[in-house]
Amino acid sequence: VQLQASGGGLVQAGDSLRLSCAASERTFGSYAMGWFRQAPGKEREFVAVSYWSGYQLYADSVKGRFTISRDGAKTTVYLQMDSLKPEDTGVYYCAADNSPRTVVSGTSAYWGQGTQVTVSS
Repeated sequence: VQLQASGGGLVQAGDSLRLSCAASERTFGSYAMGWFRQAPGKEREFVAVSYWSGYQLYADSVKGRFTISRDGAKTTVYLQMDSLKPEDTGVYYCAADNSPRTVVSGTSAYWGQGTQVTVSS
C-alpha cells in the first residue's frame, strides 16, 4: 500500500500550487484522505481532510485559500493552494485512514513520502 505525493515546488508569495497524492489501492476510495505539513523546526500540523462522504475540514490558517478535492474514484486527493504565503513553506504529507478522526489527529495508518513547498517573499 502506497501513497505517492507530488506537485511541490518553489513559488513566490501570492502564487498557486496544486499537490496530488495517489493511492495504490482502490480500497482508499472509502477512506478519509488528508494533508499535513511540517515547517523547519516545527511539528507536523494538520492542513485539510476529505472524508469519503465528501465532507471537508480545514485548518484555520488555510481556510479560504486551500481547497481539498478527490478524483472520481476517490483514490487521488488534491490540495489546491492559492494565495500562498511564506509561512506555508514546508514539507507536505498526504495521509489516509479509514477513520477520519485518525487522519485529523495525525495518527493515520498510511502516509505519503512528502513533497517540498517553498514560498518566497
